[in-house]
Amino acid sequence: MNARTETAVIQTALQHASDHHLSNAHLDALEEETIFILREVAAAFERPALLFSGGKDSLVMLKCAEKAFGAGRIPYPLLMIDTGHNFPEVTDFRDLRAKELGAELIVRNVEDSMKRGTVRLAHPGESRNVHQSVTLLEAIEEFRFDALIGGARRDEEKARAKERIFSHRDSFGQWQPKAQRPELWTLFNTRLQPGEHFRVFPISNWTELDVWQYIARENIALPSIYYTHRREVVDRRGLLVPVTELTPARDGETVQVRDVRFRTVGDITCTCPVDSLAASADDIVIETLAAEVSERGATRMDDKTSDASMEKRKKDGYF
Repeated sequence: MNARTETAVIQTALQHASDHHLSNAHLDALEEETIFILREVAAAFERPALLFSGGKDSLVMLKCAEKAFGAGRIPYPLLMIDTGHNFPEVTDFRDLRAKELGAELIVRNVEDSMKRGTVRLAHPGESRNVHQSVTLLEAIEEFRFDALIGGARRDEEKARAKERIFSHRDSFGQWQPKAQRPELWTLFNTRLQPGEHFRVFPISNWTELDVWQYIARENIALPSIYYTHRREVVDRRGLLVPVTELTPARDGETVQVRDVRFRTVGDITCTCPVDSLAASADDIVIETLAAEVSERGATRMDDKTSDASMEKRKKDGYF
């Protein structure tokens, strides 16, 4: 889709939204399911943790956790695996939000795994994103976590669409897509053998549009980079790569200053913004209605290596 066509589609969506009220009544059912799952984790496991990056999906989960248990009473710590190459706007917001809630925040760093020799980069410029799996498994062993609550959704990517809400991981932290446990009538098999754990995804059934409608309805604060701002970028294979010390422009590339926002946030070395003038959650709801590419497909360089790249990483212990 060229820029002119995309603009026309967005304008049509805007007109449609102004003519017809976009219902968010279904959010009550999604919220209720998420709260039920969060409480089920607290009841079924001894040492759970909530994966918290400071991104929009984890902030939605945190809001539901507040409703599930009450402000300041979330019964599990927040855990982040930090590559050391995250956007400062996001990590600053992460720390602020955890402090506001009075929640325990545990941060483990890929750089520490590098010092221990458990992570070795192929070259200094290699993205650390994929190596988070190692640091995550080390944190699981350190704290003996038996359940990790994550913000993955089924609409994001093919491998995530395959995964159960309660996703069993073996003693090596691996996911076996052909050996998943059935989840009939919202009955979850949470039995574990020593050394095993679960990854739990309470917002599996949400979509990107649901998330933004919920953010708008609940007035959830987000890091500023989720909204429109001016940023230097280069167009690289159809993605807008932010120009930073970690991701400099290459020879022959033209640096442009464009109005952009991030649909998803992660490691700077693999996360790209999209063109946008959306300055509020309501604006982004309208843009999302017109989007034809998933947020990861439109913004994540690390998912474009092959159709099976995410599934392989999940088998290796990735989120």
